[in-house]
Amino acid sequence: MGRGVAHKLIESHLVEGEMVPGQPIALSVDQTLTQDATGTLVMQELEALRLDRTRAEVSVQYVDHNLLQADEKNAEDHEFLQSAAARYGFWYSKPGNGVSHPTHMQRFGVPGKTMVGSDSHTCAAGSLGMLAVGVGGLEVAMAIAGRPLRIRAPEIWGVRLTGELPEWTSAKDVILEMLRRHSTKGGLNRIIEYHGPGVATLSAMDRHVIANMGAELGATTTVFPADDAVRDFLRAEDREGDFVEVLADPDASYDVTDEIDLSQLEPLIAMPSAPDNVVPVREAAGEEVSQVVIGSSANPGLRDFAIAAAMVKGRQTNSAVSFDVNPSSRQIYADLTKMGATFDLIGAGARIHQAGCMGCIGMGQAPAVGRNSLRTFPRNFPGRSGTKEDSVWLCSPETAAASALTGVITDPRDLAEKLDMAYPRLELPERSSVNTRMLVPPPPLEEARRVELVKGPNISALPDFPPLPDRIEAPVLLKVADNVSTDEISPAGAQALPYRSNVPMLAEFTFTRIDEDYPRRAKEVAESGHVVIGGDNYGQGSSREHAAITPRYLGLRAVVAKSFARIHWQNLANFGVLALEFADPADYDRIESGDVLVVDGLHETLPARSEVTARNQTKGEDYTLRHRLSTPQVEAVLAGGQIPLLARELE
Repeated sequence: MGRGVAHKLIESHLVEGEMVPGQPIALSVDQTLTQDATGTLVMQELEALRLDRTRAEVSVQYVDHNLLQADEKNAEDHEFLQSAAARYGFWYSKPGNGVSHPTHMQRFGVPGKTMVGSDSHTCAAGSLGMLAVGVGGLEVAMAIAGRPLRIRAPEIWGVRLTGELPEWTSAKDVILEMLRRHSTKGGLNRIIEYHGPGVATLSAMDRHVIANMGAELGATTTVFPADDAVRDFLRAEDREGDFVEVLADPDASYDVTDEIDLSQLEPLIAMPSAPDNVVPVREAAGEEVSQVVIGSSANPGLRDFAIAAAMVKGRQTNSAVSFDVNPSSRQIYADLTKMGATFDLIGAGARIHQAGCMGCIGMGQAPAVGRNSLRTFPRNFPGRSGTKEDSVWLCSPETAAASALTGVITDPRDLAEKLDMAYPRLELPERSSVNTRMLVPPPPLEEARRVELVKGPNISALPDFPPLPDRIEAPVLLKVADNVSTDEISPAGAQALPYRSNVPMLAEFTFTRIDEDYPRRAKEVAESGHVVIGGDNYGQGSSREHAAITPRYLGLRAVVAKSFARIHWQNLANFGVLALEFADPADYDRIESGDVLVVDGLHETLPARSEVTARNQTKGEDYTLRHRLSTPQVEAVLAGGQIPLLARELE
C-alpha cells in the first residue's frame, strides 16, 4: 500500500518507535520557531538549561505579538529577545517585519523538513509540505538543545479535495466547512493530509489558510503536498533552490477519510464564540456590524488583502464600521502598495496598522461590548479580542469586505448581485518584494558567546517549583465547563501580554476572565495547594505555557478533567502539574467548588499504574481517575517539571 505525504515526512525523521497510531515515537527536528509572546520563556528556559547554541538547522525568533509599546515593558522584551537570539544562534525578525507564520513560510520554510514552534499555528507551514507541530515552549527549548520531538503517533486523516472553489468563496470557507463538520475536537490525535485533484487549484498561501486553522480542529498538524504550486511560491520568493518535491503515492491509504467538493461550498461564517459554531453567511445576514478586521496568520496572503481592496475600490465603507487592515508581513505590505491596493483601501476608509498579530491576540483593536466584530482571524474564544463580553465572528476576506461596505453581515454573492459587481480578477506580481534587511542573522559562535542577555526590570527568572508531594489534599478552587481555552486561563491582551516575561505579575491575571477572585483565593490556600476541575477539551487553543506556569505558581497541584487539549496537557506535565481524567465522566457532575480532594501514594502509583483513586473528603465519595502520562512525563511531574531533569542531563 502506498504512503501519503505525512507518512513520508514522519518516516524520514523517525528516530524512535514505529508509526502505529497511539504508540510513542520520536522525531528529529530541523527548524524551530518562537514568537515574542511565548519566546521570552523559551529563552529563559535555554538560560536555565545552560545551552551554548541552537542545534537545529534553523532557529528563528519573531516579534509579532507584543508590538504595542504603551510603556517600557514590551520594549524591554524586544531587547531581551534580540540579545538572546544572538546569544543562542537564532535569526531575529524585528518588530514590524511580519507575523511569524507567513514570514517563516516566505523566508525559511523548506519542503520535507520538520519544525516545532511555541505557537499553536506553527502547523501553517504544512502548506509547503513540511511537518510542523505547535508545542509548548519547553519542548521547543528541548528541540533547540538537539532533543527529538516526542509524541504519540497520530492517525492520518486523508481529506480528498475535488472540484474548484466557486466565485465569492475562498480557502477560509474550506476550513470553516471542516470545522462545521467535525468541531474543535475532530482532529485530536490526528494529522490532516489534504490530497486529490482539488489541491492543485489552491495556491500555497490558500493552503496556508487551511493548514493554519487545523489547530482549531485540535489536530497535531496539517500537511499538503510539495508540488508545482509550492515550487511557484518559492520561485516568487527567490528561493526555488529550496524546493523539494514531496507527493503522496497514487495508492496512498489513510486511517480516516473525508471528502470535500470545493465547487459545492458557499460563504461560511463562525458565530460567537467558537471557531466551530459555523453557519452559511446567508443565515446570519442582516446582523449589524461595528468592526471589520482583515489580516492575521489565518488569512495572510497578498491575495487575501488584494481581493478586499478590489471589492471596496472606489466605494466608502459604512460609516458605522471601523474597517481595519493588519498587513501580515512588511513584504506583503510592499506588494500591496505597488499594486495600488493600499490606496484603494485607504480611499475606502480603511485604518492601516503595522504588520503583526495585533487584534488577533488582543493587542489593540478591542471591539465595543455588545457590538459585532467580523475578523479574518483563526479564533473567537470569549474575551480573546481584549473585550470580556465580545461578539467576534470569523469569516473570509470576501465576506468581511462585503459586510464593511453594507454595515451588516452580508453574503458577498448578494452584494455582488445588488451592485452588479463582477468577481475581481486579480493580477498578482510574479515576483515578491523580497526584503531580508529586517532579519538579523545569528553571529558566529565565538562572537555569540560574548553576548550578554539584556534584562530590563520586567524580565524575571523562571520560578523553581518543588517536586510533587506524595499526597495531595487540597480544595477544588475552580470548576469550569467544556472547551475552556488557554486565553481564559492566562489571558492575552494589552494588559496581560506585557508581563509575559514576569511570571509573578502575569499570575495576577490567571483565570480572571472566569473568576476575577481566583488569584487571591489561590494565595489563601497556598500551603495545601489547590485543584481545578475541567470539562471536555480543557486547555484548547494557544500553545502558551503560561497557562500551565501561572496556575502552578499560584499553587495548582492537579487538574481533573473529562479530556485535555494536546498541547496544554503536555505543558501541564512539563511544569509538574498532574493532569488526570475521569474514568466515568459522570463524576464531573458530583464534584463542586470547595470540595476537598485527596489523592495519596502518588510516588508509587503514578509510575506503576494508569489509574488512581481520589477521595472527596467533603462528600465521602471515591472517584477513579486516569492519566495518560508516559514514563518520562511521570518522572517530570514527580520532579516538579522537566527543567531540573533536563539541566542535569545536559551538564
